[in-house]
Amino acid sequence: MSTPMSTLRVSVWRGTENGQFQEFEVPRLESQTVLDVVTHIQRALDSTLAYRFACRVGMCGSCAMTVNGRARWTCRTHVDKVAESGRLEIAPLANLPVVRDLVTDMVPFFDKWAKARGKFEGGKTRRDGFERVLPASPERQLADAGIECIGCGVCYSSCDVVAWNPAYLGPAALNRAWTLVNDVRDTGNRERLGAVAGDAGCHACHTHMSCSERCPKQISPTAAIAGLKRAAALAALRGEFEG
Repeated sequence: MSTPMSTLRVSVWRGTENGQFQEFEVPRLESQTVLDVVTHIQRALDSTLAYRFACRVGMCGSCAMTVNGRARWTCRTHVDKVAESGRLEIAPLANLPVVRDLVTDMVPFFDKWAKARGKFEGGKTRRDGFERVLPASPERQLADAGIECIGCGVCYSSCDVVAWNPAYLGPAALNRAWTLVNDVRDTGNRERLGAVAGDAGCHACHTHMSCSERCPKQISPTAAIAGLKRAAALAALRGEFEG
């Protein structure tokens, strides 16, 4: 077993929106992640601490929190990379309601996926043959660039526009819309482009790039949003939003 290298001073958010930080002293270990730190606090120091995690290996994204002011997956964030002078500040994701402590309510996040028409709309039934999507086709390659999103909320928490305008659909929902716009099997693009072209949609993006810089999957929602802007403009010029 690893032996403690030193100790960490950890400030952890407690309560709801109007809560406050609580200080803990945690043993510092070799190859320690921020999720290890939170788990130690909950198991050894204060069993009432609420937080969310599942896979612990960077597959689910549910352990996303704000670490020293930046949204991150805590299971993939090593203490050695982020602890400044042996200190950590751990808070819930920004731009989302706080349920308790480090747990946020993800309902508004996924509601915006629905508003952006992020659901696949197929035109065939189970009686029809399989649709062939060529891997080398331009549409497939554009969809591939954003299809690995797992909905962790890091980009949404990092988005300045969401902070200024809570109605903004946000980078994850718009990235999802872009993958469907480029899915040749989907039949809902007219309604989808209309949904993302409104005041709270793709044109509200200020291209600050925070979402792309902080995405743990190295996806670029900024590029997806730029694609939606072009597609929505072309649809408007063709009169597809009229009537």
